[in-house]
Amino acid sequence: MEISSLQFVRVTMMVKLKGKYIESVPNISEGRRKEVVDAIADSLCAVNGIYLLDCSSDEDHNRSVITFAGLEEAVKEGAFALVKKSVELIDLRKHKGSHPRMGATDVLPFVPLGDSDMALCVRIANEVGERIGKELGIPVYLYEHAARKEMWRNLANVRKGEFEGLREEIGKNPERKPDFGPEKIHETAGAIAVGARQFLIAYNVNLKSEDVGLAKRIAKRIREKDGGLPAVKALGLFLEKQGCAQISINLVDFTKTGIEEVYKEIERLAEKEGVKIRESELIGLLPQASYSEGLENRVKLRDFTKDRIIEVRLAKMIEQNIKRFREC
Repeated sequence: MEISSLQFVRVTMMVKLKGKYIESVPNISEGRRKEVVDAIADSLCAVNGIYLLDCSSDEDHNRSVITFAGLEEAVKEGAFALVKKSVELIDLRKHKGSHPRMGATDVLPFVPLGDSDMALCVRIANEVGERIGKELGIPVYLYEHAARKEMWRNLANVRKGEFEGLREEIGKNPERKPDFGPEKIHETAGAIAVGARQFLIAYNVNLKSEDVGLAKRIAKRIREKDGGLPAVKALGLFLEKQGCAQISINLVDFTKTGIEEVYKEIERLAEKEGVKIRESELIGLLPQASYSEGLENRVKLRDFTKDRIIEVRLAKMIEQNIKRFREC
């Protein structure tokens, strides 16, 4: 018997995630060479107990977001293996892309799932971060809930100046001293931000316009730090391949501002300047609690199906003993 998408969500959600599962969402600075992204994903999948849930690449950003989950020991080993392979295959001196970055593996967050909690994720971030610093010689900055400095709770402060700026400051400016690893930038792999956080929704809105100035103005209007919507971070970018301006958004607490709310505000601000929205896109997965039926239609969400909900996908993969999602 065929079941509807909504029924599928309800049935799959009955599968209880037993154990302290951890999600990790590393962002790597490569989105154009598929063979490199695949090799990095392969290194992760070689670790027993890892579930590779998603891999989303963006050529304009030249960046890929990889989502995986597992129990504690598997996640720690998988995260280290991924960072190590990224060091081997990515040279930031040659990297060009529209998204800010400071490392081959730029950010490595750990997120509680199932019965796990934030304290566990903070401990994992510290243990993995220390190992990366010692064994790979990469400066490591702890951020969000794992941060040891209040200013580093905000990832933007950690990544300020990006690879090129940090290369000039580290070892000279005491404020840029890393938590682990050398006080010297890794020649090719840069630095890495390792953290513990709640669910973050990475969401982009593409305009029917090439006006990057408009995208930047809208981004400034909606982001929290400039008096906009709570728990919203945003950048205005130009996508060369797609030939349009984009507002690239991180929703750091979807209970304060969700996808539909930020979409409507962008739509309102764009229409004031005579511009309409082309489409929006989800990078990676989203949590079940952030989704309401028909959301994808209301916000012109491209290529969305309900197995883009993390709990749905992970529960299904565990139940069917699938280690790697078919599109990864």
